[in-house]
This record gives sequence, structure tokens and C-alpha cells, in this order.
Amino acid sequence: MATIRFGYTPTHPGEVLKDEIEYRKVSQRKLAEQMGISYKVLNDLLNGRRALTTATAMMFEAALGAPADSLMRLQLKYNMQQAMNDPSLCERLKQIRKYAALL
Repeated sequence: MATIRFGYTPTHPGEVLKDEIEYRKVSQRKLAEQMGISYKVLNDLLNGRRALTTATAMMFEAALGAPADSLMRLQLKYNMQQAMNDPSLCERLKQIRKYAALL
């Protein structure tokens, strides 16, 4: 199986959302309150310290009109890139491929 490469560094969806919030001049506290989440959760997400979930993607879609499926694709690509940079996982995958070739 080939290694997945994107040809670019995937963007955490929080970066996109942070830019959108700043462009709209919406306060993070006000948005967090509107979405029913804590300011800390929102801030962690916008700064890439927390992963976007399906539920939060749908909340952002409701609040900002950002398509939830597009946000989730960004998160998936970001997660895949993070996993590819994990040496222990890469070694484990190498061993699995080695054994799978013998089947």
C-alpha cells in the first residue's frame, strides 16, 4: 500500500474558522456562548489544540455557514498528516505491510 501524501501541509480547521471569526469581527466569547460551548473549548479548537468533532463542525455550520463536511475533511487530512509524522505508528505500519505481503 502506498504512503498517503498531500503535496502540502494540511491546515487545521481551527485556523480557517479563526480567520473567518476575525474577518467577521465576532468575539470568541460571544460565539462560544451562542454555540453553547465553553470559551476554552472554542479557543483550543481555533488554536489547533483540540480536534474538531462532527457535532462542533455542525455547530459552526449553523453559526457561521461554514460547511460541516468541508471542515471535517480538513480535520481528517490534518489527522492523517499528524499520524504520518508519528515514527512509532510508521514503524508499526511497516511491520504490518511486511507481514501482509507474506499472506
